[in-house]
Amino acid sequence: MLNKIFINLNVNLQFNFSLMHQHFILNKPYGYLSQFIYQLKRNKKLLGELYDFPIGTMAIGRLDEDSEGLILLTTDGMMSELVRGKKVDKEYYVQVDGIITQEAIDKIQNGVEIGFKGSKYKTKPCKAFLISEIPNFGERGKKIRDERHGPTSWASITLNEGKFRQVRKMTSAVGFPTLRLVRVRIGNVYLNELKSGEVIEIADSQILNIKS
Repeated sequence: MLNKIFINLNVNLQFNFSLMHQHFILNKPYGYLSQFIYQLKRNKKLLGELYDFPIGTMAIGRLDEDSEGLILLTTDGMMSELVRGKKVDKEYYVQVDGIITQEAIDKIQNGVEIGFKGSKYKTKPCKAFLISEIPNFGERGKKIRDERHGPTSWASITLNEGKFRQVRKMTSAVGFPTLRLVRVRIGNVYLNELKSGEVIEIADSQILNIKS
């Protein structure tokens, strides 16, 4: 009888523990801040408008207001710190002004000099390559620009560091300003077919195994 009570108690504790925290992935649309609270007077679109997140949900890392794509969210602050401390690869698809060259891609891979906190900073070596087919992300909330202003092209850039607006600064440094930026991967978690503004709840294991 005591063994049965112990087993039931143990199962209940494990079940309750699994319910303590929740984790989500979101495809952040253009024009939203990667936060739930904004204390300045200007009206801003916040993540809480996209889904009925539980109290205490926080974004693990951020995307700029004018960037789109994959964001991880959790109610577990320890999980957030664990992911931040792993130096996880983050892959971005970036649309640039003009037809980006292999020479520019090579420079990005080797590291370029950008401005950071009032000083010059040399970015770490990273992975980058040209994307020949236009990604099917759908229309952005705000039109990028008229095609009559010239051609555009796409590239993939994968970083495991995250200086302020780093990808945009890197493409500008090689002569191809960023027009659109979409994060498609964080470690082993992919954006896949998740539509803009959609949210999916994921398991603890997907966060814990984010970097294999």
